[in-house]
Amino acid sequence: MDHAENFALGRWLLVLAYLTSVVGCVLGLACAVQARHAADPRRRLRWLVLAAVSIGGVGIWLMHFVAMLGFSTPGMPVRYDVFRTVLSALLAVAAVFVGLLVAGSQARIGWRLLLGGLITGLAVNVMHYTGMSALRVKGGFTYDTPLVVLSVVIAVVAATAALWFAIVLNRLVLRVAAGFVMAIAVTGMHYTGMAAVRMQMDMSAPDPSGTEVFSFLFPVFVLAAIAMAVPLTAVLMAPAVEAAPNAPVAEEKALSAAG
Repeated sequence: MDHAENFALGRWLLVLAYLTSVVGCVLGLACAVQARHAADPRRRLRWLVLAAVSIGGVGIWLMHFVAMLGFSTPGMPVRYDVFRTVLSALLAVAAVFVGLLVAGSQARIGWRLLLGGLITGLAVNVMHYTGMSALRVKGGFTYDTPLVVLSVVIAVVAATAALWFAIVLNRLVLRVAAGFVMAIAVTGMHYTGMAAVRMQMDMSAPDPSGTEVFSFLFPVFVLAAIAMAVPLTAVLMAPAVEAAPNAPVAEEKALSAAG
């Protein structure tokens, strides 16, 4: 049997994974906007850390974790290397932090946005494929290269678009829309990457070592709740930074004059 199922628990898991990503991305982008308006460098750094935890930890990693609850190799066990699973989360947060640090510059130069989108999009891929390296099955698996490349393109393009909506055009409605767009990038990349998996199952192989995913379900969701509660509280207590209706136009003219 050389196949795997991505929806062993039902298609509803896709919706749950996507909504999980939406929450993390919307909250993280709200923190990124606060960071761009912070005058104190240390305050800006704190906001960027909260944004990276929200997007990288919840919007990207937790979405992956939720989606992988539906992954199975029928009739055979699936296990995970906990160290690599944790490493994938840390890499996601770190990479998103760097991407936001670049894209969220006050200067808002075009190449910064593109570079930030590239880094943030690649963060999705780094997390996914590092997380997949933690997968242990009876046998092994490889990837279909064109689909892997497509997964990278999806993540980078959609992440760049999301950053443009949320950072360059500073409006609440666009910020929320950006969260939905970025969640499409994360979820689309995940399932495209999963479609690229080519399983080579071996019934005679020993059972894989590692931890069963449901055994660390509780601590993951406790940490995720904390990861959402802290930035959510900070955003709700922060002063509004909504731009005036003509602010984007005025800022664009100012940037054009400066150039």
